[in-house]
Amino acid sequence: MVKYIYDDLEDKSILITGGAGFIGSNIAKYLNFYHPKAKVVIFDSFRNLETFKNGNLKSLGHFKNLLDFNGEIIVGDLAKKSDLEKLDNLKFDYIFHNGAISDTTCDDQELILRTNYLSFDYFINKVKENNATLIYSSSAAVYGNSKAPNIVGEGEMPENVYGYSKLLMDRKIREIIAKKGDESDFQIIALRYFNVYGSGEFYKGSTASMILQLGLNALKYKKVRLFEFGEQLRDFIYIKDVIQANIKAIESTKSGIYNVGSGKARSFNDIVNILKSHIGDFEVEYIKNPHSFYQNHTQADITNTKEELFYEPRYTLEKGIEDYLPIIKEIANNV
Repeated sequence: MVKYIYDDLEDKSILITGGAGFIGSNIAKYLNFYHPKAKVVIFDSFRNLETFKNGNLKSLGHFKNLLDFNGEIIVGDLAKKSDLEKLDNLKFDYIFHNGAISDTTCDDQELILRTNYLSFDYFINKVKENNATLIYSSSAAVYGNSKAPNIVGEGEMPENVYGYSKLLMDRKIREIIAKKGDESDFQIIALRYFNVYGSGEFYKGSTASMILQLGLNALKYKKVRLFEFGEQLRDFIYIKDVIQANIKAIESTKSGIYNVGSGKARSFNDIVNILKSHIGDFEVEYIKNPHSFYQNHTQADITNTKEELFYEPRYTLEKGIEDYLPIIKEIANNV
C-alpha cells in the first residue's frame, strides 16, 4: 500500500467502530503505519461464543487482528445504549463506522435493525456536534438482484434484512444531505462495498470471501465446490483498494453515497482459473444452490467515486489474488 493523502493527521482523533473486524482492523493498521501521529480509538464487541440460528457467530471481531495495533480499545456493543455512552465524553475528528451485523443469511430482523440502523443516530449526532467527518460502511446488498451495473440511486431493492438496514442508513443521510447544504462543517460519506477480500478476513469464518474459502480448500483438499455452474458474476474488490477509498474520503468536502468496487464483474470460475495458475490443478464440483436468494450479478458503477473521491482501483482480480496468496498459504498451513 501507499500513503493516499498528504495530511499526516497529527493530533487528529479517529474512532473506528468494528475495529477488530476485517475492514476496521485494516484501517486501524494503515493509520498506525502511515499516520502514526493520529490518535486512534477502536470500539468493538469482540468475539464470543454466541451464534445465530444459522450457526454463524454473532460477533466476528478478533483480538488477533489487532496484535500490532497501537491505540485505545473500548469494548462495547452497538445495540446497547450504555456501551455507546462510553464514547460520550470523547471528541473525534473522523469516525470510520464499520461496526454492524453483516451476516446476509441471518434472519433476526429485530436484532439487525437495532444494531445496524437504530445505533446509527448516535454517530450522526456525534459528527454534527464535533463538526467531524463520518465515513461508514454501506453495502452492495442494497441492490439485491437488480440489473447490473449497480448505480447509486437506482435499483435499490435489498433481498435480505442486512441490505435493508444499510438502505435505511443511506436514506437517512440522503435526507440530512438535502437539508444541510454545502455550508455545514460536518460530512457524512457512505461507502457501498462490493465483494471485499484480503488479509484479515479469516476470522469471519463461513462469511469470509469465496476467494479465501476456495483458496484454502484447493490447497488443503485439492477440491472446491461451487454452485452450478460457477458462472455467477461478482465485483470483487481487494482490501487495499477499500482502504484507499476510506482514506481518500477523509479529504472529501462533499457528503454522499459511493460504490466501492473494481468496476468489473468476474465469475467464480475466474477465481478457480486464477488459483490454478498459481497453485496447480484441483477438482471442481458443482452443486445445487440451496439459497432462495442469491445475487447472480453485481458490478459497481464507480463513476462518482472516481470523480469525487479521486478513487482509482489498483488491483485487478488477478493482481489481488496474487498479492493475497502468500497469506492464504500461511493460513492453510496453520489450520
